[in-house]
Amino acid sequence: MNIKYFYRTFLAMVSLLMSVSFAQPLPDSAGPRFLDRIVVVVDDEVITQQEADEVLQNAIRQLERQGTQLPRRDILEKQILERLILKRIQLQRARELGLVASDGDVEQTLRRIAQENDLSMEAFRQTLQNEGTDIQSFREEIREEILMVRLKEQEVNNRVNVTESEIDNFMQMQENSSIGNDDYRLAHILVQLSEQMDTKQIEVRNQRAQSALESLKQGADFAQVAAEFSDAPDAMQGGVLDWRPVSQMGPLFANLLVTMQIGELTPVIRSPIGFHILKLLDRRERGTSVVIIEQTHAQHILIKINELISENDAYRQIMQIKQRVDKGENFSELAKAFSEDSSASSGGDLNWISPRDTVPEFEKAMNELLPGQVSQPVRTSFGWHLIKVIERRKQDVSDQQRREAARQAIHARKAEGVVQEWMQQLRDQAYVEYIAEDN
Repeated sequence: MNIKYFYRTFLAMVSLLMSVSFAQPLPDSAGPRFLDRIVVVVDDEVITQQEADEVLQNAIRQLERQGTQLPRRDILEKQILERLILKRIQLQRARELGLVASDGDVEQTLRRIAQENDLSMEAFRQTLQNEGTDIQSFREEIREEILMVRLKEQEVNNRVNVTESEIDNFMQMQENSSIGNDDYRLAHILVQLSEQMDTKQIEVRNQRAQSALESLKQGADFAQVAAEFSDAPDAMQGGVLDWRPVSQMGPLFANLLVTMQIGELTPVIRSPIGFHILKLLDRRERGTSVVIIEQTHAQHILIKINELISENDAYRQIMQIKQRVDKGENFSELAKAFSEDSSASSGGDLNWISPRDTVPEFEKAMNELLPGQVSQPVRTSFGWHLIKVIERRKQDVSDQQRREAARQAIHARKAEGVVQEWMQQLRDQAYVEYIAEDN
């Protein structure tokens, strides 16, 4: 795998992992304890009462920290159980496709979470311990999140294609549109539909959405209503969405949002994937300033670590190559002969690299080099690298960034519906049996 652009795929995931609540053991007064039992069968796996209770208690703590009034316990239990079922189905599908998340992937994500919290790794681990979180369980939770992100990338992104002509049309429409391109921060409730639903079932879902809207109009807290009614993945986070440009919303939502005041609610909106309610939390102007960045033209040699090549063997190989470079052998020829990256055929040439195009360890080592210099061996989640900087330049990437922003907006707009449809298909195709408690 070429490391260029890989890191971008993890930024969204890190934001998701940042919202994982640090679980603390409940005191004995939290309630009576029962022997564990199976509550749901999902294909050839089970969800136990203890597992569901642990996730429920974490969700309750998270809602309480947000200051959200809790929904009725039976409603919250149902929502949590459905999310556990969807998670189990996705992990099963990931295993079927042979997807893996290595220890290196997990460690890299842990480092990123620590960095986002302005903590060293040692301080981060200490924080987890102080808050009663089992570190190994936290690592496995991250491993599962990585797997689900990769599953969605493979299953969903392959179904979403953005053409250059679509980008051209999008940018032209932005120039001619009265909608503008402000950023919006929203809260969102989704009452999802399935292709298998008949007219009567669709009307039941519509009434559920209308009930949610009526509760909001009567002054109910949006986060509480989202936790009770929404089928969206962010329901337990209050349904709050990240900042996004209005151009990413699509005309169904955009034409409403530009006329709304902060704090205002939309009516129930029907889309192909379900019924939506939006609340406008904030808006801000998006600038169009010139963007100048420093780019680095670099080469690298990669020795991977796998079942056949141990950590020590890989390090020994990369050190031997480094010694040959130091003796004057041609870096490009050595890359062609030994590198295990897809760039090997071109002498390890990564072309021009922009900030955040690569993983942090690679970028840090590269940035410390002068043109013509070769790094010491650098360890990343991909393996051991040697990096050579060829040259640097200042580049105006304003047009590129505008086109990339347009591409991302179109992709996000298409993918949002595809993700919900795909998850509903997985859910419909799975065997799910609820096990009633014996009286």
